[in-house]
Amino acid sequence: MAQRTDTAIFKVPEYFYAVDINYLTHMIADMLGRLISHNDLIPLTPSNLTRFHSRTPPNISLSDYLRRIVKYTSAEKSCLLILLIYIDRICESHPHFTISSLTVHRFLITAVTVSSKALCDSYCTNSHYAKVGGLSTQELNALELEFLALIDWHLASSGLILQQYYANLVQQHPCYERVRYEDDRPVETRKRRRSNVDDVGDSHDNQNQNKDRDQGLEEEDYDDEDEDEDEGETVEDNVGAQYNIPGEDLSDAISDEEEIARATACLDDEEETARHFDELLDMGWIPYIA
Repeated sequence: MAQRTDTAIFKVPEYFYAVDINYLTHMIADMLGRLISHNDLIPLTPSNLTRFHSRTPPNISLSDYLRRIVKYTSAEKSCLLILLIYIDRICESHPHFTISSLTVHRFLITAVTVSSKALCDSYCTNSHYAKVGGLSTQELNALELEFLALIDWHLASSGLILQQYYANLVQQHPCYERVRYEDDRPVETRKRRRSNVDDVGDSHDNQNQNKDRDQGLEEEDYDDEDEDEDEGETVEDNVGAQYNIPGEDLSDAISDEEEIARATACLDDEEETARHFDELLDMGWIPYIA
């Protein structure tokens, strides 16, 4: 894979199941690296010790360790992405647990072992996962039981939640940008989306025609009133009157409108993502599991 530079921006697909697994691995490793840098500053006390703690940080780097797991276990993208969800779930129910340089390696191999069993139809044996992770099979078995107890067997996740984590992961990384591609979607989905857009467009045209007709009638009614208006009234006064704030600065009102527009766009994007994964379920095409 080509060497990345700080200034290079890599465009990744809109949906996580279409992203290159090498890019996904790099983003996850980078995010975990930032998390570790923060958590390593927290003093280690006997009450914070868990089975996942090692005496010293392993010699292999986090990114190399994660790439090794992906290479020799053929881990699926969903199994990698759900690691972030597992971290949030465990840390929420067990605030004393932290992902640090002493825990991250054992946590990763254990989480991949568990997620592969929870999400995939086929997966490796524990002895194979242990060999890849540099552990004994007995130790990985014990870590797996500890992991399941910490997360209370809450191992599954919907495609929509995985997509939200993927979108946040890309947004927080300076070298990646999520781009909308129609080709990321199945053919049936793309056809359905285009037909929906056409229906919306026809409805929008009809609404515009009705609006123009009503506007013409309103203009006739207000012609007489416009003649009686004060000719000395300024444009600023007219605009201000619409907001009931004559003569005042409209920057606050415009700022509020921009904020509303951004919030509306965010909601539209969430609704579009939810519809997309609902369509995948309806068609029986579930790429984030298989």
